[in-house]
Amino acid sequence: MSLLFEELDYQPTAIGDLSLRRRRELSLGIDVFEIKLGDAFLMSSLFTQSEIALARLGIAALTGDKLDILVGGLGLGYSAQAVLEHEQVGSLVVIEMLDAVINWHRSGLLPLGPVLMDDPRCQIIAGDFFALAKSERGFDPAAPGRLFDAILVDIDHAPDDLLDARSTNFYQADGLRAVASHLKPGGVFGLWSNDLPDDMFTARLNTVFAKAWAEPVTFHNPLQDKPFTQTVYLAES
Repeated sequence: MSLLFEELDYQPTAIGDLSLRRRRELSLGIDVFEIKLGDAFLMSSLFTQSEIALARLGIAALTGDKLDILVGGLGLGYSAQAVLEHEQVGSLVVIEMLDAVINWHRSGLLPLGPVLMDDPRCQIIAGDFFALAKSERGFDPAAPGRLFDAILVDIDHAPDDLLDARSTNFYQADGLRAVASHLKPGGVFGLWSNDLPDDMFTARLNTVFAKAWAEPVTFHNPLQDKPFTQTVYLAES
């Protein structure tokens, strides 16, 4: 049996102190990996259903093969791993601002690190997703202006619940138009949210994209023994 609790790493960052923890969840008999920013929980390996759904729903909305996918936010790696499960994916670019998170994967400190690092389709780039979304050069420094079949984002808690001020304008019409400019014709924008579907945000997406909708993702919370619902927003260019 592993230790009941262990802080694996602690790093100061530009947006606060970041910590990676592993704890034993005795009621389930599993190890749980958690990332915290200050006193707030960013993500947990105990709840990954909606992060995986972000990838699966986004790719399901596409046709063709050799798809070029971009994921904004590496985190524990579950969205990226779910993208790579699809054989029609030709390349995956992951943008992550926090060097510590990238290093946790590269060093194998996180369980999915080797899976992502060993897949030749996967490229992890250190950068500010929101700043790159506004730039004409785009997300891939080796290919300025590169377009993607899907851009899938899991960074903030929700469109109106932000980690910090960097993304203040991203969820408004101008910010959404900017990210849409990096999609191929018929491409898909996907967004994870910790909250229930927001009709106002879906309506805003519909002012920018040809079609937009919200997919509730409901799963069982074993700690509270009740269902919990998060949201994946999808929009087609």
